[in-house]
Amino acid sequence: MSEPGVFLIPALAVLAPLFTRSISRWVKVPIVVFELLLGIAVGPSFLGWVDKSDLLDWLSEFGLAALFFVAGNEIRFRSLGGGPLARASLAWVASLVMGLAAGFLIAPGEAAVIIAIALSSTALGTLIPILRDAGELGSPFGKATTAMGAVGEFGPLVAISIFLGTRSPGVSTLVLALFVVITGVAIFVAVRMQHGHLHRLVSASLHTSGQFAVRVVIFTLACLVALSAMLDLDILLGAFAAGVMWQIIMRSAPEADREQVESKIEAIAFGFLVPLFFIYTGVTFNLDALLGSQLALILLPVFLILLLAIRGLPAQLVAPRGAGNRERAGIGLLSATALPIIVAVTAIGVDQKVLDPGLASSLVGAGMLSVLLFPILGMALRPADAKRHESANV
Repeated sequence: MSEPGVFLIPALAVLAPLFTRSISRWVKVPIVVFELLLGIAVGPSFLGWVDKSDLLDWLSEFGLAALFFVAGNEIRFRSLGGGPLARASLAWVASLVMGLAAGFLIAPGEAAVIIAIALSSTALGTLIPILRDAGELGSPFGKATTAMGAVGEFGPLVAISIFLGTRSPGVSTLVLALFVVITGVAIFVAVRMQHGHLHRLVSASLHTSGQFAVRVVIFTLACLVALSAMLDLDILLGAFAAGVMWQIIMRSAPEADREQVESKIEAIAFGFLVPLFFIYTGVTFNLDALLGSQLALILLPVFLILLLAIRGLPAQLVAPRGAGNRERAGIGLLSATALPIIVAVTAIGVDQKVLDPGLASSLVGAGMLSVLLFPILGMALRPADAKRHESANV
């Protein structure tokens, strides 16, 4: 508890929304941008007030898991339908192929796989609050973006588990299939079981110290994360699956109760764990490796452009029928917003000594810039009637 970061990071988490609100009348900057910048400011690369630590590493990992849980919980498969998800899956495969081609041109070998996975990702957990705050989650624009984001988070997690684990790809695929079977059985049971008694327990403890719903959420998250770890898969896969499972369990609950439970989950996630992850990502960002390599500096804007091309172009497969050029461009920009997967996969690459720290910093830096620039531009390009609806609700 003597570590300065234990006290400074919560203080920075308080400052970030204040900065966001102070400039919101001129430009709507996602709060994650300030969290990242504040983390860089106090980290070893700048002021040096906060350094890496095992405690902050652990809390950051849990924050990332919470982000993926919320992303899985927010996906409404019934409203998306099979068509958008199927097209988004095809778009992700195209992105992965394009990413592999770019990766082998930049860094032939195992590093190319890491680059491909990073460039084929979409930060759904980052986009969900932006879409929700703008009232876009249920619109055709929001559904197309959500479909791209869902596959853009799940696909890279599968690729990480198969290609970057300690086993051969064949064995990893079998283990992943085992995880899918176990999770599928659990989801099937969750769908078929009667939820009435569970929902009554949730309702009865919403305003008591019991908080049954929150405890079940944490238990479900812990079980699937532990299962992922036991099978030597990426723990984010378990976190994402836990979010999907909880959404299925609660889908027939009274709407008022469901909204209150989701509000409590979001309070824990976005009030504590998720900002800790983003601030600590800024703290651990290797600015020296980026500034100390001319190649890394050159590749920073290259990776940003590649993100836009590799995710933005295939996203046109998911654009709503009859969408105009502005709306298509907006969906492409939001689909190219990426950071959490980039942070996770580059950390694996550096740890396994297959990715140069300078390249890793370039990729993470490009992800940071995508979070700064693409949501602002993408939301500005969405349909005009949606923006009028948002301003009417402010």
